[in-house]
Amino acid sequence: MSASTEKKNRQAAREAGTDKKMLAAQEAARKQAQSKRRWTIGSILVALLIVAILFLNSGFLYRGTTALTVGERKYSPAEVNYRYANEYLSFANQYGSYASVFGLDTSTGLAGLADQSCPMRENGSWKDYFLDSASIALMETTALTDYAAANGITLDEEEIAQVDAGFSGIEDYAKALGYANPNAMLAANYGNGVTQKLARQAQLDSTLATKAYNQILDSFSYSAEELESYYQSLEGSSDQFSFLSCYVPAETVESESEDGEVTAAEPTAEAVAEAKATAEAVAAAYRDGEESDPAERFRAAAVSLLGDDAVSDRLLAGSALPEFYADWLMDAARKAGDITVSEDPDGDAFHVVLFLERSDNHYPLAQVRHILIKAEADADGAYSDEAKAAAKARAEEILAEWEAGDRTEESFAALAELYSGDAGSNTNGGLYDAVAKGQMVPEFDAFCFGGHKHGDTAIVYGESSGYAGYHVMYYVGEGELYSDSLARSELKSADMNDFLAELESGYETVPGPFYRLVG
Repeated sequence: MSASTEKKNRQAAREAGTDKKMLAAQEAARKQAQSKRRWTIGSILVALLIVAILFLNSGFLYRGTTALTVGERKYSPAEVNYRYANEYLSFANQYGSYASVFGLDTSTGLAGLADQSCPMRENGSWKDYFLDSASIALMETTALTDYAAANGITLDEEEIAQVDAGFSGIEDYAKALGYANPNAMLAANYGNGVTQKLARQAQLDSTLATKAYNQILDSFSYSAEELESYYQSLEGSSDQFSFLSCYVPAETVESESEDGEVTAAEPTAEAVAEAKATAEAVAAAYRDGEESDPAERFRAAAVSLLGDDAVSDRLLAGSALPEFYADWLMDAARKAGDITVSEDPDGDAFHVVLFLERSDNHYPLAQVRHILIKAEADADGAYSDEAKAAAKARAEEILAEWEAGDRTEESFAALAELYSGDAGSNTNGGLYDAVAKGQMVPEFDAFCFGGHKHGDTAIVYGESSGYAGYHVMYYVGEGELYSDSLARSELKSADMNDFLAELESGYETVPGPFYRLVG
């Protein structure tokens, strides 16, 4: 083939698009362009992924979207998370280890609530239960803060400072727990998106709602006639019943299976009959006893037949009395020293009950101040005679210090705030202004209702499961009738519930598109 002919053929091939060199060049160019597109698309995807990660980490979805609308107020997922976590923590702290009685395993924390069935919510989990509680709480808070805004109720500087005081030291606390900052700690413990700023605002809202609630509650007032009429309508459910009882169960026989499981068989008819005979023997021994004091005679009879720990001292309101002998105790004809034998509802035990006293609570509450000096417990938690003597000596020194001064109630209050070990009253001058009978330890109680006049003082011993020590007492005076206090409390509670129901009737909780982010 001549050179001119080959040249013509190459020219024709290029025009037809079949030239090998051209094809190779085109293929190389195509691959380069494809690679460039892939790199560009990959770069865009990586950039979008980075933006998405930054977007999610910024907390916008949790703080900038709506999870729940209550009335006209929109709550973000983070705000609902904070209330949800608080509802759970409040329940867990209130019941502690007893939460398991309700079927709640607190060892899993918030993370495990969705996997635990809640017996208090039909076909729901504990997560559902606390989400419902959070919605109810947010409705009440919203309604009350709106009421506050409409009625000029605001927080003063001191109240705001008290909220801020709750966040003091939070940075050091967060670092001590290994968190980079408070926001990281709050998000880890209260849910995604929760920050210190958000938590503070939630606390301010809660404080304002509480202030509005208390102002509404204080606005309810009742006449003496209304209080007495209401108390009588309770038909003894708030009266206090003092009585002694002992429990006489029928004997059961334990048996052990081949696999070692121990079970108790149902008591036989003979065992039940024997228990009944024993209970009636206690009652008969009481009636035949020689002690003049009914309580001492009952104790002697019960101990002789049942042992040293047989007798229980009981002081219960009428509404709390065991149903199977409540009617007997509440009988208007009942008098001190009456005794009965009552069968347990299960039919396998008997109760011997001695009536001592019924109080209709028509006595004045006591107003007292005190200074508690605690005895120092040893390593085993016991209180030695030496430790008690040292506490008593210190109490006597403090009383002497007061007596050496102007001997006024104000100076006693100042000493209480300076020296008292009672956290419940050492910031208000040691004052308890509504003490009911049986509310305090026996010696404290005896002083309160011992017929004192304003300014009387004494040193009395006190001991409970949490302390042992001495109280320097100062009698302030009498308060209102306890019956009036009980009636007012119940009337206010009922009226407040009605007020809130009316206030919240115009509110509706509506889940938003981002409600699924809660919890």
